[in-house]
Amino acid sequence: MAVRTLKPNTAARRNMSVADFSELTKKKPEKSLTVPITKNAGRNNQGKITTRHRGGGAKRAYRLVDFVFASVKNAEIIALEYDPNRSANIALVRLEDGSKAYVLATANMKVGKKIDSGEDAEIKPGNRMKLKNIPIGSIICNIEMQPGKGGQLARSAGARAQLAAREEDWAQIKLPSGEVRLIHTNCMATVGQIGNADHQNITIGSAGRKRHMGRRPSVRGKAMNPSDHPMGGGEGLSGPGRIPRTPWGKVAMGLKTRRRKSTSAMIIRGRGKGRK
Repeated sequence: MAVRTLKPNTAARRNMSVADFSELTKKKPEKSLTVPITKNAGRNNQGKITTRHRGGGAKRAYRLVDFVFASVKNAEIIALEYDPNRSANIALVRLEDGSKAYVLATANMKVGKKIDSGEDAEIKPGNRMKLKNIPIGSIICNIEMQPGKGGQLARSAGARAQLAAREEDWAQIKLPSGEVRLIHTNCMATVGQIGNADHQNITIGSAGRKRHMGRRPSVRGKAMNPSDHPMGGGEGLSGPGRIPRTPWGKVAMGLKTRRRKSTSAMIIRGRGKGRK
């Protein structure tokens, strides 16, 4: 999907850009596949703010996307839609029994095409199958981490992973971050790349547009007083003069904060600078 630049009628719109929705074929979502969203403005069940700078925003309905999509035959794509809850677009498909479902739209999905899943599915973009049935070197997305749980990896706009190798019951997957991880070959993945790859080129352009997305303003710590933030104070445009920290005094840069999880043993090569 292309990116459309707006006319510079105002200072905010001078560098603003939006997605070109010409590829989408349906505006209103399928009512039977939507549920209401209860907003919490970044607060927990005690009403305390646990995530700052959240609140407001346009009203949304959550689209029930099927991330499992296993053993489906001859599902016809009947519409391509926008989903405000994710960066990727979604496709509305009609199953053989007449029911409908939402799936993540891969690149080059068109209305009228059919997609399959399961053991007998062809190796073509949009089809979903187990990793043991996908050729080595293929581009994949929407990858499961546990069989039957549904896709969890490579789901955002333009995301793509690669099936690097396969040995016995385990496959090596190279993720978009550069991390190489072991995943069981009974886990399912979708062949191809998630669509809407130009999403990363969109420029928000104004604070008001960000407010519509449910994001409230954030103030830099160095712009505050010493009593309000560890980085506050100083004369003029002074630097931190110390290790950058969060408002609660925790080191903000250079300190590893990723907790070790049960799946960390499956990581063959780490991501970015912190590769092990």
